[in-house]
Amino acid sequence: MTATTLVKEAGPPPPAAGAERARRARRRGRAAALLFAFPALLLLGALVVYPVLFSIGRSFFDASGNRFVGGENYTEMFRDPATLKAIRNTTIWVVVAPALLTGLGLILAVLVEKVRWATAFKLLLFMPMAVSFLAAGITFRLAYDEDPDKGVLNAAVVSVHDAFKGSSSYPTARAREGEALSASADGSYRTRAGVSPGDSVVLPMVGVLPKDLPAGAEPAAAAAGRKAAADELRGVVYLDFTPGGGGQQGKVDPQESGLPKMRVEALRDGRTVASTTTASDGSFHFSQLAAGSYTLKLPASNFAPPYQGISWLGPTLVTPAIIGAYLWIWTGFAMVLIGAGLSTLPRDALEAARIDGANEWQIFRRITVPLLAPVLTVVFVTLVINVMKVFDLVYIIAPGPVQEDATVLATQMWLVSFGGGNNQGLGSALGVLLLLLVIPAMVFNVRRFRRSQR
Repeated sequence: MTATTLVKEAGPPPPAAGAERARRARRRGRAAALLFAFPALLLLGALVVYPVLFSIGRSFFDASGNRFVGGENYTEMFRDPATLKAIRNTTIWVVVAPALLTGLGLILAVLVEKVRWATAFKLLLFMPMAVSFLAAGITFRLAYDEDPDKGVLNAAVVSVHDAFKGSSSYPTARAREGEALSASADGSYRTRAGVSPGDSVVLPMVGVLPKDLPAGAEPAAAAAGRKAAADELRGVVYLDFTPGGGGQQGKVDPQESGLPKMRVEALRDGRTVASTTTASDGSFHFSQLAAGSYTLKLPASNFAPPYQGISWLGPTLVTPAIIGAYLWIWTGFAMVLIGAGLSTLPRDALEAARIDGANEWQIFRRITVPLLAPVLTVVFVTLVINVMKVFDLVYIIAPGPVQEDATVLATQMWLVSFGGGNNQGLGSALGVLLLLLVIPAMVFNVRRFRRSQR
């Protein structure tokens, strides 16, 4: 009997035995997979699952953690004005930041394709992603500083403002008490008694450091000695201070300087009839004045404090300012992801549209954007999840006095739990609220990823 005959007589193995072997193979495969995944699952459980379950349980207890209070923390959470403000600010973040980032990323990704040094440009825009949020927060805290000598943004704003509008040269100046001038309610100074054409008046001022005098200021002594014509009103505005001491108050001494570029007005019956600006020695004159009594006025604009720029970190602008810092960090991320999607677009469709006469705007709006819709959605939803958890920038950039005006749910959770509130029951309730807000976006992202895989 040959081997072939034996095989034919034995026949194929029973179906039940083959199925059993397949099941055993599958079980061995699952066991091996679980064995390799067990360390990761253990780490996931210790760092994610356990903290989530613990926070949910802790949210039903009071600040001490010893007394069960049920849903009292959740009720208190929505009665607390600070928490309501955090929810409002988080809503602003979710509505504004992802939309701006996705739009900027799309525009830059399309434009970069037309730039010769595209790789270098992408690298430059992506570099902020390598900077920690702590370092970025400190950098922008300095950039937003209200002092123009420290904050680069206000330095630029003040430079532009002063170039077009100018600024006062004497913000600290004031009239010498008991002399010719008296202060008015509007911040100006006026002569105590009326003056007439033919008079020469001296208007002493103090409060200006000699080093702060404008360049080109000259001694006022010569101007004080000039006599006025019959129809002329003369005077001198000077710094009533002699360097090194000495001199006489209310009298122009040889070493005392005039105050140039000071605006002077002549008033009659409460109306301004003439105005002028002092010369380099502080002198001024009004000619061809009608006979009568006049009041000389130094307007408040001479003493206006210098323009200090914009209060970027004030209660009104602190949230937009922090969102601006966030945009600087994440724009490169959005651009790179959208650029990757843009590189997969069918070029024949774009070329066909150009051949048919479509311009670049029509191609962008009707072809590029619709084809990129899946990528744009993923970028947008990912950024929504990210901004809901933003903490570092808000905590670092917002100064203490406006911390509450800039707070979001993540910072409010930390402040309530560890930043002085010491109420971890309420803080856990805030953490659960934040988790519930993030879960829908995460589920949407996972489902979309599965659909794309299929």
